[in-house]
Amino acid sequence: MSADYQVIDAVAVITLNNPPVNGLGLATRTAAVEGIRKAQDDAAVQAIVITGAGKAFSGGADIKEFNSPKALTEPTLHTLIRTAEECSKPVVAAIHSVCMGGGLELALGCHYRVALPGAQIALPEVKLGLLPGAGGTQRLPRVLGLETALNMIVSGTPAASEKLPALFDEVLPAGTDFAGLVQAAVAFANRIADVRPLPKIRERKVDYPNSEAFLQFSRNTVKSVAGPFPAPLECLETVAASVTMKFEDGLAFERERFLHLMQTTESKALRHAFFAEREASKVPDVPGDTPTRKIERAAVIGAGTMGGGIAMNFANAGIPVTLLETKQEALDKGLATIRKNYENTLKKGKLTQEKFDQRLALITGTLDYAEIGQADIVIEAVFEEMGVKEAVFRKLDEVMKQGAILATNTSTLDVDKIAACTSRPHDVIGTHFFSPANVMKLLEIVRGKATGSDVLATALALSKKLKKTGVVSGVCDGFIGNRMIEQYSRQAGFLLDEGCLPEQVDQAMEKFGFAMGPFRMGDLAGNDIGWYIRKRRAIEKPEIQYSKTADLLCELGRFGQKTGGGWYDYKPGDRKPYPNQQVNDMIVQHSADLGIERRPIADQEIVERLVYALVNEGAHILEEGIALRASDIDMVYLTGYGFPLFRGGPMFYADTVGLPNVLATIERLAKGRHGDAWRPAPLLVQLAAEGKGFNSR
Repeated sequence: MSADYQVIDAVAVITLNNPPVNGLGLATRTAAVEGIRKAQDDAAVQAIVITGAGKAFSGGADIKEFNSPKALTEPTLHTLIRTAEECSKPVVAAIHSVCMGGGLELALGCHYRVALPGAQIALPEVKLGLLPGAGGTQRLPRVLGLETALNMIVSGTPAASEKLPALFDEVLPAGTDFAGLVQAAVAFANRIADVRPLPKIRERKVDYPNSEAFLQFSRNTVKSVAGPFPAPLECLETVAASVTMKFEDGLAFERERFLHLMQTTESKALRHAFFAEREASKVPDVPGDTPTRKIERAAVIGAGTMGGGIAMNFANAGIPVTLLETKQEALDKGLATIRKNYENTLKKGKLTQEKFDQRLALITGTLDYAEIGQADIVIEAVFEEMGVKEAVFRKLDEVMKQGAILATNTSTLDVDKIAACTSRPHDVIGTHFFSPANVMKLLEIVRGKATGSDVLATALALSKKLKKTGVVSGVCDGFIGNRMIEQYSRQAGFLLDEGCLPEQVDQAMEKFGFAMGPFRMGDLAGNDIGWYIRKRRAIEKPEIQYSKTADLLCELGRFGQKTGGGWYDYKPGDRKPYPNQQVNDMIVQHSADLGIERRPIADQEIVERLVYALVNEGAHILEEGIALRASDIDMVYLTGYGFPLFRGGPMFYADTVGLPNVLATIERLAKGRHGDAWRPAPLLVQLAAEGKGFNSR
C-alpha cells in the first residue's frame, strides 16, 4: 500500500504515503482510488480528506513511469482525479509543504481545498518540456483566472499557498503543524458534509475580458523567450483552450498535446538531464549511508579569481572560510574583488543588506598557514603547475589537523601525484570548480586511487550544500570535462588551418545551441591557460598534433578578455567580441605557410567535427571507467561547458543522432586530414554494432 486509511469523526482520511514526495505512481494511485471507493461505500463516513505523509502533499506524477506501461495502467492519474471529482461525498484536499504537478491536479479535482501557509504550489511540467497532462491547464484557469494560471503554467514557478487565496477554501494560521492541518481539514469536512450540489471546478467558466487579445499578446511574448523549446507555447495553447472549448474538449486537447510533447527530443533531453543530475550523486561502492565528515570551517589557498569565487561558495552556504595568500597585496586585492562581487549583487536587489553583511563577515584573510590548521577542508587554488601544487600540499600536510580534507582545484593535473606528496593520501581529493566559481553549477569531484570513501561521500554532500552539481571523475589528464574539450579545441584549431575564421566557427556552434563557441570561450577563460597545457603536452606527449594558430595568437600577447584582445577585440565594459583583421590575416597566412589551400567549410561540418570529437573522447572515458555513466558526462557538459540543454549533452545527443551515424562520420573523418585524431573508441564501435546507445548500456 502507498496510502494510509483511517476514519476520524465520520471523515475518512486518506494519507498518500510514498516517500520522499508522495509521487503518484501506480501503487499510490491504486491505494488512493481504493480508499475513496471504500469511503463512498461506508454509510458511517460523511466526507473524505486526502493529504500526504511526510514532506509533501504530493510532488506529482512519478516521472520514472513515463513511457512505461505503468503510466497507462488503471487507475491512471486521470482516473484517480475523476474518482475524487465524481465521488458522491465531499472530498477535501489538505495541502502542506509541496503540492506540485499531478499533486496539484489531484487537489483541483477535489471539491474543496484547505492548506497550510508556505506550501509550494506549482505546475512545473514545462521544466521537463511537457505541459500539465491531467487537467491542470483546464482547471487552474477556472479557479485562479486566465492570467495568473497562464503565468504559473508557462513558467512552472512555485507560489506560496497564501499568495493564491482563490485556490483555497481555507488557509490555516501560520505555525499550524501537520496534525493541526488534519484536524482542521476533518472539522471543515464535517461542516460542509451536507452541502449539495458538490462544487466542481470543471463547471466554472473562465471569464476574462478581451481574452483573445491577451492570448495573442502572450503568444508573442512567450515565443520570444521560449527559444528552441516547444513546451511553453504548447502550454499557452492548452490554457487558451480553457477559454475557447468546453471542459471535456479542452481536456482531450490537453492530452493530445501532452502526448505530442512526450515524444519531442527537447522533452526527452530535459527528462534525461533531470534524472542524470540525481544519478550523478550515486557511486556504486559508496552507499548513501556512508559516514561523512563535518564541514564547519573551510580554507582556500590562493585569493585569485578562482580562489575568491570558491570562498564565496562557502560563505553563501553559511560556512566560515579563510583565504590564504603569500603577499598582503594579493590578499587585499582578492578580498576587495569578493566585496565588489557582493556589492554588485546587492545593487541588483538579489541580496539583502543583512545577507551582504553576513557573507562578508564569514570570509577572512591570512598570510599564515598556522591560521588555517583547524579548518575541516582546505581547497588549493594556486597556479596550474605541478611543482607549485606539490609545495602547497607538503605544507598542508604539516599544518592541517588530522581528519581535515585536503582538496585540489586542479583542472588537469594528476591528483594521485599530488596526494603522494602527503602522508595522508586517503584525505586528498580533487574539487574542480568552474569559473566563475561562485556562479557555475558544476563541481567535478576527482577520486584518487587512495581517496577514502568517507572523503568522497563528504565531497558529494558538500557539493549539494554549495548548490553545485557534483560529478565524480577518475584520475586522468583533464578528467572528464577538460580531457574532452581538448579534442573539441583541437578540431577548432584544425578548422582555422583549413579555411574557417573564428567568427564562423563560433557562430555555427552558437546556432547549434552552445552558449558560446570555442574561440569566444577561449577568450573568456584566457588563451594562456591552453597555451600552458599545450607546452606541457609537447614535452609529455609530443605525438599529439595541434594547430599552431593559438600559439601564434598567444605570442602576440592576446590572451583574451583580460588583455583586451584574443581571437577578438573587446572594448572596456563591453564583452561583445569584435573580429580583428590582424588575427584573421595571421590565420590565413599560417595556412599558406603550412601549404594548405583554404576551402569553404559548411556549418554542418563544423558542428559534426567539434561535437563528435567530444562524443568519441567521451566514449574512451566511459570505457576506461573515468566516468561512471554516460549521463555523468552529459551533466559535466550541460552544467560546466554550455552544451545546449535542449540537446541533452553530447552523449545523449549522439544517441538521438544514432551511434551508427556518428561512427560513420568519424570513420569518414579518419580518412581525411588529421585522421589520427579520429581513432574510433572501441565502445562506440561496439554499441553501434549492437544497435544500442550510450544511455542504454
